[in-house]
Amino acid sequence: MNRRPQAKIYRGTSRNLARLANRLREGEVVGIPTETVYGLAANALDLKACRKIFLAKGRPQSDPLIVHLHHWDQLEEIAQPNEIARTLAKHFWPGPLTIILPKRAIVPDLVTAGLDSVAVRLPQHPLFQQLLERCGLPLAAPSANPFGYVSPTTAEHVRTHLGSKIAAILDGGPCRFGLESTIVDVRNPRRVHLLRPGAITCDELSKVLGTPVVSPAVAKTRSDQPQLAPGMLSRHYSPRAKVILHSKIRSAPASQPGGGEAWVYFTRPQGNMVRGGYYLTETGDQLQAAQRLFALIRELDGKGYQTLHIERAPIGPYSEAINDRLRRAAAKD
Repeated sequence: MNRRPQAKIYRGTSRNLARLANRLREGEVVGIPTETVYGLAANALDLKACRKIFLAKGRPQSDPLIVHLHHWDQLEEIAQPNEIARTLAKHFWPGPLTIILPKRAIVPDLVTAGLDSVAVRLPQHPLFQQLLERCGLPLAAPSANPFGYVSPTTAEHVRTHLGSKIAAILDGGPCRFGLESTIVDVRNPRRVHLLRPGAITCDELSKVLGTPVVSPAVAKTRSDQPQLAPGMLSRHYSPRAKVILHSKIRSAPASQPGGGEAWVYFTRPQGNMVRGGYYLTETGDQLQAAQRLFALIRELDGKGYQTLHIERAPIGPYSEAINDRLRRAAAKD
């Protein structure tokens, strides 16, 4: 059986962008950078191309895809926006905000898990914006990792796990935010729901809309049930290692951990770290911690640690998003 060669990583030159745009128009799947995490992109209106995303990731068809646009005027082609959606788009796009709306018939059911809604956003990453403009297509793009595993934040992360299953990867450098987009459901303008926290907070959304945005309790959902949005499963973003969360790692445990355990502080401690100790940020900078979270978990998983003890983020601008990912990574099922 012939094995597909590893996908080539392309720099973001004009020639390479034209080459990758052609591959997308031809129905291929391409790894792409966004400001959140790396995605696995295909023509959102091409059923066969979108099937390749699900096959490459091992993703259940109950989990919908986010459709990425080049300009917010394209929103009318894909979805049925209301004034709330237009207000949010005007304020936060391009940026890490995904909006759930009733879909247009042009969007394949596979993209929306068979539901009559669609998740849309306009990304901020300049290379992805150029690629969207060059190919002239809306692109469906979930995170570029095996389903349920830790999301990728570099091009090399994508190649490590999916390099033999996709056509090519566009290198846009490390992701600016490092966590997936905020997802908000605005189908009912009178009751806007936050479905997944991200770089844009509930307070920011509420301030722009002039009305509270509801942040529902985490619901336990099954992978065989159609999901309204990606990232909704109780267990997700999970390494092979077991994840145990702590409010604070105050000192070395009574018995020093062996080589099978790693201890991840949120902020680098002033004194000595425990053996097997790591940290997310030097100074407590929450953006730095968000940028580093998935990359560090991948690194520790690659080193063969069996258990990762990780501190939750203290209250701050990205704490809700960071702790959401940690809670799902640590879930047992």
